[in-house]
Amino acid sequence: MLLALGVTLMAQGQQHHLRHVPFTTETPMVHDPVMAYEDSTYYIFATGMGIQQMTSPDRKKWTVKPEPLMSVIPKWTSDSVPGFRHHVWAPDIIQWHGRWWLAYSCSTFGKNGSAIGLLSTRKLTDGLWDDEGCIVCSREQRDNWNAIDPNFIIDDNDQPWLVWGSFWDGIQLVRLDTTMHMAKGAKPRTIARRYNLNDKDAKAALPINPNPPKNPTSDFAGPNAIEAPFIFKHDGWYYLFVSWDYCCQGAKSNYRVAVGRSRSVEGPYLDSKGFDMRYGGGNLFLEGDKKAYEAAGHCAAYHIDGQDIFICHGYSVAQGGASVLIQRPIRWTPDGWPTLVN
Repeated sequence: MLLALGVTLMAQGQQHHLRHVPFTTETPMVHDPVMAYEDSTYYIFATGMGIQQMTSPDRKKWTVKPEPLMSVIPKWTSDSVPGFRHHVWAPDIIQWHGRWWLAYSCSTFGKNGSAIGLLSTRKLTDGLWDDEGCIVCSREQRDNWNAIDPNFIIDDNDQPWLVWGSFWDGIQLVRLDTTMHMAKGAKPRTIARRYNLNDKDAKAALPINPNPPKNPTSDFAGPNAIEAPFIFKHDGWYYLFVSWDYCCQGAKSNYRVAVGRSRSVEGPYLDSKGFDMRYGGGNLFLEGDKKAYEAAGHCAAYHIDGQDIFICHGYSVAQGGASVLIQRPIRWTPDGWPTLVN
């Protein structure tokens, strides 16, 4: 099925009524941003009705497009995820083997009946995307993980992987095939959790926390407040960024970013003290300063135009907790850990 940005949604019986003119801003409101770069143009894709999109020649002024990337929502999404309609969450995008691959999340808040869909195109400027179906789905009372917040990573052997996850048993990783679907026989496994809940014998495990804070946002997701993984390769290491705690509450959000690293894409991912992220490890990387941002998270990192770039969304103090784009250069310490340049 070919998805064209200008196509009317009557064929699906689903129509967006938000049709305005493009506008340009230096501080775009955005949630769960990811970035791509093609033909001297930067693109950002983010959570929104059919996936929000914007472009920039310099990453300073962004033109926010009124049309969603997905003007047609594939019918399989609502069949697979009851209650899902137009609000598409947390995309990720990568260029691999001559195509752009975009994964996106279909879900309803606080539940793990979810699916990660896939689109592809040869050129971002074409605005035409092929529907590649579903990569992975999770089912309530079947899976102890949640199929949202996808991120692609290509390892040093040109092997694609998908990492994802939100709450439940934490961050999942699985090997993909050349069509960017789960490889035959591959099974997801957990590579990061927010707390050490039950593993007394784990090497380099943190002390068990039998009573983590109660989840204030969901009666179903449990207290394992970790999500939004992003793996970034640098100087022989794979760096796993994750978001801890809670988003989506405006000025009451307490989202923050943590990081660990591994020599293998499969892990284990350890922090600077040697603690394994499967058992609650992780270096705190970014949190709200309570001056510009109450909280910040759901990040991505890129090497573009000769520099390493970190992006995420932050809950703006000046704008009453509105979610806005944060961009910072990454600086590397002598021992190989990332820090942010203010």
